[in-house]
Amino acid sequence: MNEKYIYSGTQKLRCGYTTGSCATAAAMAAAEMLLGRKKVDSVSITVPSGDTLTIPVIHQNIGENSALCAVVKDSGDDPDITNGIEVFAEVSLTDSGITIRGGEGVGKVTKAGLDQPVGEWAINSVPRRMMTSAVTEIAEIYGYSGGLSITVSVPKGEELARKTFNPRMGIIGGISIIGTTGIVEPMSSSAMIGTIRAEANMRKAAGYDTLLLTVGNYSEELIRLKAGTLSERTVTCSNFIGDAIDIAISLKFGGILIIGHIGKLVKLGSGIMNTHSSYADGRMETLIACGAIAGVESRILAKITDCATVDAALDILTEHSCTEAVLKVLTERINAYLSARTKGEADIGAVIFSNKHDLMLKTEKAEELMKRISEE
Repeated sequence: MNEKYIYSGTQKLRCGYTTGSCATAAAMAAAEMLLGRKKVDSVSITVPSGDTLTIPVIHQNIGENSALCAVVKDSGDDPDITNGIEVFAEVSLTDSGITIRGGEGVGKVTKAGLDQPVGEWAINSVPRRMMTSAVTEIAEIYGYSGGLSITVSVPKGEELARKTFNPRMGIIGGISIIGTTGIVEPMSSSAMIGTIRAEANMRKAAGYDTLLLTVGNYSEELIRLKAGTLSERTVTCSNFIGDAIDIAISLKFGGILIIGHIGKLVKLGSGIMNTHSSYADGRMETLIACGAIAGVESRILAKITDCATVDAALDILTEHSCTEAVLKVLTERINAYLSARTKGEADIGAVIFSNKHDLMLKTEKAEELMKRISEE
C-alpha cells in the first residue's frame, strides 16, 4: 500500500487497511482476471478516507466463468487480531446486477440492530459499496454488460471470530467484513467506539430503554454473580465512558447505568470521562480533593499521594475512619459530572464497587435505574 503514518504521542505508527479494503481489492483483482483473462499481481483502490492503496494479490486462479484470488490483511502497527489473515474473493459471471455474499469464515447476523439485517452476511454497507464500485469499474473497462456475483471468504474466520466480540454481538460463524474509512489507524479508539455503538444499537432494537454499561471484567463478573440474567444486557464501554454516554443519548435511551470498579470510576469524580491511564490519571488527586471537602486532616491525605491503587488509598482512609465521609463526597461528585454530561437528556446513574473493601456506592438515580433494567 501507499504507506500512511499517524503519531500516537511520540510514536510514529504505520496505518494498515481494513477487511473491507481487503475484500474490495480481491474482488477487483478477481473481476479483472475473469474479464481480462490474465493474472493480476496487485490492484489500486481508492478508499472512503480518500487514500489510494496499492495492495498485492495472491492465490490467483482463473476458471471459465469465475476467478478467485486473495489479499493478506495488513493492520500496520495496530495490534489487530485479523492481521495476516487471507481474505478471498471469487467473482462469477451472472445475467445481471452485482450480488455480494459471504462464504467460509464470514459471519451471519442473528440479532437486530447491526449494520446488516438478521440473516444477512456480516459484510457491512461501506465494504459492499466499495466492492460494487470496484467491479463495476472493471466491467466498464472491458465493456462487459452482464452481472457479477462476489463471494467473500476468510478460511480462518470462524476460529478468529471466537476471540472477538462477534458471538456476543450476534454475528455467528465467522468474522465481519468491516471498515468505514478503509484504513486501520494504529491504537485508534474508533474500532472500540464503533463496537460500543453497534452493541448499544442492538439493545435499542431489542426494545430496551435503559442502557447497562460495564467498564471491564470486574464489573461483568459482578453482574454474573449478582444478577446473571442481565449479563446479556450489558455493553462493555471499557475506558470510553464519555463516548458511551454520548452514544446512548444519540440513540435516545431514556436511562443509562454504569457499573464499574472504583479503581476506574473514581476518575469520574474529577470529570475524567476517558479512564485510560494514558489519557489521564488523577485517581489520588480526586480522592484527596474529596477528602479535603469532607474535612479530612491534611496529614492523612498526604499519605494517599504515594498510593499506587485506589484500594491502597482506601486502606489509609479506613485506618483513620474517614472512608464513609470521603466516599460520600466522591459519589456526589460522580453524580454531578455524569448529570452534566447527559444535560438532562437521559437519567443516569453509577454503581461503584470494591471487592477488597466490600463497598458498593450508588449515585442518586442508580437504584431506580437498576429497577427499570430488571423490569424491562
